[in-house]
Amino acid sequence: MKIKTNRLILLILLSVLLAPFCSFAQKEKLNLHSTAEIPGYNFIIANDLGRNGYFDQKPIAQTMGEWAGKADIDFVVAAGDVHHFNGIASVSDPLWMTNYELIYSHPELMLDWHPILGNHEYRGNTQAVLDYSKVSRRWVMPSRYYTMVKKVDDSVSIRLLFIDTAPLIQKYRQQKEDYPDAYKQDDLLQLHFIDSVLSVSKEKWKIVIGHHPIYAQTQKDDSERSDLQTRLDPILRKYNVDFYVCGHIHNFQHISKNESTVKYIVNSSASGSRPVEAIDGTVFSSDKTGFSICSVSDDKFTFYFIDKDGNEIYSYSKEK
Repeated sequence: MKIKTNRLILLILLSVLLAPFCSFAQKEKLNLHSTAEIPGYNFIIANDLGRNGYFDQKPIAQTMGEWAGKADIDFVVAAGDVHHFNGIASVSDPLWMTNYELIYSHPELMLDWHPILGNHEYRGNTQAVLDYSKVSRRWVMPSRYYTMVKKVDDSVSIRLLFIDTAPLIQKYRQQKEDYPDAYKQDDLLQLHFIDSVLSVSKEKWKIVIGHHPIYAQTQKDDSERSDLQTRLDPILRKYNVDFYVCGHIHNFQHISKNESTVKYIVNSSASGSRPVEAIDGTVFSSDKTGFSICSVSDDKFTFYFIDKDGNEIYSYSKEK
């Protein structure tokens, strides 16, 4: 008995002595005050933003600005629901000030924002969201769905495909009073556009950005995901898209499906979060608010999940 007790004491002492060395060997976590940097071509993804500055929106906006400067961000992706709760009425709606302009006023965020529509935008005037591109220099939204190529260097490019998911989901098309613009959109034309763009894409990295998830743990209507699993996911798999990124769920999730090469990323809300549980395929999940930083180099594409305090809570890298 005495020998066992001595061994236990020895093990405890060893664990205390070795703890600093073990933690030193771990990957350095990124935070605003560390010396760690993010090399490569970088951009931010944020979504579910607009709550007039409340529910963490203001502090997260400040953190986004600070990270944008530190990581030399090239642009911001706004992945839908910039305007809770009933969208906007026009390009002169005061919500543009209280949800966007006065909140994301950090000097480092005065760069291109590439938005898409979310379900909350579809409760209002969706055309006014597009038309705001004529008002704001940094609001760059040429269409409801569109694509662009960004150069990492002379030999490597990224294909970004921004899509409009609400019209691809039947429940939004059927609820005409709540979402008056959804049923008017040609969903088949959009699916053809997605297929045609990806079929000719030669870029090393392909990322598709939509508001609604294809796979995620959520209490929201199952039909939202099943419709996209049936209509959208086969196209992404067919052309070996690297990442499908969405919002809508108000938490962080990384989902991986054994039969798919696509990595499914759910970006958390930048204003108010919801609980989350692991499901089949969950690699990581967190109920924290925040945003993501994407960093691209010649052979690696990395997602960093950043919480409202500016700390990296998770990162995932895909290499080619």
